Amino acid sequence: MLWATAGTAQAAAPVTLGGGSGIVLDDGSTCTLSTIGWDGAGRLVGFTAGHCATAGAGMGVAAEADPEAGSVGTIASVSNDLDYAVIGFDAGSVNPVNRVGSTSITGVGLPAQFPAFACKEGRTTGQTCGLVYGDVFGGNSWTLTQICVISGDSGAPVVVGSTLVAIVNGYIAVPCLGPQVGANFSLILQDVNARGGIGAGFHPM
Repeated sequence: MLWATAGTAQAAAPVTLGGGSGIVLDDGSTCTLSTIGWDGAGRLVGFTAGHCATAGAGMGVAAEADPEAGSVGTIASVSNDLDYAVIGFDAGSVNPVNRVGSTSITGVGLPAQFPAFACKEGRTTGQTCGLVYGDVFGGNSWTLTQICVISGDSGAPVVVGSTLVAIVNGYIAVPCLGPQVGANFSLILQDVNARGGIGAGFHPM
C-alpha cells in the first residue's frame, strides 16, 4: 500500500520594505522605493520614479533583498509629468518600515530651499548628502541638490532630517558630480489626491 504524509504548509515571511529599499520590476529593472505607508482607504502603498515603470500600470514589483518572495506589489499608476509611480502592495506580504539604512522618514514637508542640507537613501549608493540648490527651474516642481546619485537610485527618498521633501529622478550631465534633480514630494501628493484612487490620502509609516 502506497501512502504519503502531509507536511505542514508555511506561509512565506513578509518582506521588509521602506523608503530606500531596492525594488525590482517585471522587466528586471532595479530602482529605489521612495516611501511606504497607508492611503486614505487603508491600502498599503509606496512610490518610486515613474520612469522605472516602463510598461506602466500593472507591472509587478518585488523586493530586491528577497527576490524568492516574488511580486509583492503592482504599479497602480504613473505620472509622466512629475515622473512618479504609485505602487499598491499586498499588505500580507510586506513588513513596512520607516527606516532603511541610515535614513528615517517620519513625515512629508515642503520643498527644501537653499542652503539646506539634504540626504538620500538609494539602493545603489546608499546614503549620500549634499547642499540644496532649490527650485532652480522655477514652477515649484523640481528641486536640485548636490547629492550623489547613479543608476538604480531613481525613486530614492530625499530627506531633510527625517522629513521627506523629494524623490530622486535623475542627474544633470555627470553621475555623482552633476546636480541631482528630484520631484517635490508635496506636489506629488497633491497630484495623487487630485487623481483619486490608490495612493490618495497617503501618509508615510
